[in-house]
Amino acid sequence: MKLDRRFATLVLMTFAVSAPAFAAPAPENLVRGAIGPVGSNGQWSNYTELNLIPGSALFPVANPKTVLYYGFTAGTEADIGNMVLYTTARGSTTITAVTPVKLGGSSAPSILLSSTSVCPVAPSAAAPCIVKFDPLTLTLSPASDYYLAVYTTNDSNNSSIAGTQANTGQSSVVSSYFGDDQTELAVGASIPGVPNGGAIFLMYVMNQ
Repeated sequence: MKLDRRFATLVLMTFAVSAPAFAAPAPENLVRGAIGPVGSNGQWSNYTELNLIPGSALFPVANPKTVLYYGFTAGTEADIGNMVLYTTARGSTTITAVTPVKLGGSSAPSILLSSTSVCPVAPSAAAPCIVKFDPLTLTLSPASDYYLAVYTTNDSNNSSIAGTQANTGQSSVVSSYFGDDQTELAVGASIPGVPNGGAIFLMYVMNQ
């Protein structure tokens, strides 16, 4: 019995020493995010900003969750009407799934860029204010493409906001924008257009 107790104690000690091996993975980019200095793109009242995250650009990184980071370069308050992530088959514009995107549990948040708890310094191209959206329980696949659609409502606050503007060589994400709300499209509908410019607002796509 004494031998059995010593063996059990050794097993427990070994497990305790080994437990840190199960720690969460380090933050990693799922695609190449904005690198180097960014520009600024403003006046977003009544527009839907559409960023394409190509499946072909995904890094081989474990991503049980997907976290999107939005960059602002001007403004005091951004009023969001709705945010979704459309999924299509790779190279297709037909929507196969629609995933709500949220900030603080809401798909229609007002982001107080004037608050130091949101933006420690006033947003600018030199020092963008980067807002982390709520994690999505979604594993991105190379077999699909993903379109982040964010509608900024028709009001004076959004007329004065601006987002980060990356050149096409600075990020794997490409972008475009369309008038009115394009976030209510259903499965089977088509994306309103294929983005082909440098990423606007969407700076990073990460695993946490």
